[in-house]
Amino acid sequence: MRALSFRLKFVVAALAVSLIFIAAWRSHPEHVLAPFAVETPAVQASANAAEPMYSSRFVSSELDDFVHSSSVTALPGGDLMAVWFAGSREGAADVQIRTARYNAKTAEWGAEQVLATRESTVAGTQRYIRKLGNPVIALAPDQRLWMFYVSVSVGGWATSAINVMVSDDLGRNWTAPRQLITSPFFNISTLVRAAPVFHADGSIGLPVYHEFMGKFAEYLYLSADGAVIDKFRISRGKHSLQPTIVPQDERRAVAMLRYAGETHHKVLASRTEDAGQTWSEPYPLEPANPNSSLAAVGTADDGLLVALNDLRDGRFKLSLYGTDANLSAWRNVIELDQSPDPLGQPFSPEAYKAIIGEGFRASSGAQRLPLEQRFLSNLDYRVCKPAGCEFEYEYPYFSRGSDGLYHLVYSWNNTFIKHVSFNDAWLAERL
Repeated sequence: MRALSFRLKFVVAALAVSLIFIAAWRSHPEHVLAPFAVETPAVQASANAAEPMYSSRFVSSELDDFVHSSSVTALPGGDLMAVWFAGSREGAADVQIRTARYNAKTAEWGAEQVLATRESTVAGTQRYIRKLGNPVIALAPDQRLWMFYVSVSVGGWATSAINVMVSDDLGRNWTAPRQLITSPFFNISTLVRAAPVFHADGSIGLPVYHEFMGKFAEYLYLSADGAVIDKFRISRGKHSLQPTIVPQDERRAVAMLRYAGETHHKVLASRTEDAGQTWSEPYPLEPANPNSSLAAVGTADDGLLVALNDLRDGRFKLSLYGTDANLSAWRNVIELDQSPDPLGQPFSPEAYKAIIGEGFRASSGAQRLPLEQRFLSNLDYRVCKPAGCEFEYEYPYFSRGSDGLYHLVYSWNNTFIKHVSFNDAWLAERL
């Protein structure tokens, strides 16, 4: 009886403490968000600016790791920086946050480097860390480079927290990681996947989502120094996550969400007209989507480009679509990558090796081409199972540079991070 009484008192005390924290969290004054820092990429002045351009390269170079969830940002002068996570498998203790830099003069990606580990995250946050994932990198208008990534201390991804690192010298040096306090309830269940949105006063809007006690999206509002100011609900319930947000002017933006339910099998959209403070009820769009991550970016004519798995099931095809500002007219631009089998059925190892070898050579670039034989001789569990070998292209991420070039990165058969780049002239030609 005494033991039962003690347990009851403990539960009541814990509940009381939680309610106090929740009340304190919700009692903050209401914030009015600053306008979006909408930038118009400069028109290239070179004679080749009007020439259509489309290229593809592999970002990563290590062959022994599972690679996933990449992001990219444009740097001054046309260079790029990408981040992703790599390890023996998703959720493994050896997963690291890796990075590589693209040299615009040579049009090649350099060697990959380690940016964050479990150990460095433990040292920076002073918390126990079990696994890492979902890094997001973006260059702010003030030229500060931000990198957000997910960590888990106990349980699965549903109990995640977000960590942040900042660089004031374009990625050469970084601050130690620190954890964002996004919830009064043990600071769990907040994940990041898409690019942050910058506001005119330097504040940051970070699209986040939750997978604990439901699946829903929020807009996390941070100060210019990365302190959590507020958060605003984009969606509710158990079926939407991983929002990607595209500002359309200083106050209006559209959020596209991955749908995780069984009703639509389509992308969802929500809108704001007050810079992220309130959002409309999400509604389904035209493209199909099999509960898979997507990416969107604004275009020069105020439309949008959207990269996604336009399928009801599977991730064996990654498509690029163009749409108008109202999201009402959709046109297929290109199939970025796809399985030769229209249903995504597996291939024998021999047939698969010939097909994927051709795909590798088409996108390797001079720096990665020497990896071909080693890559083809080691088609492991990431792509080949007893039933055969499958193609998988997923988790796209968009960035647009100040020179107007579009950059898209995504997971290529869980083996490489692939980078696709193109300009408005190529886009106009395709459309």
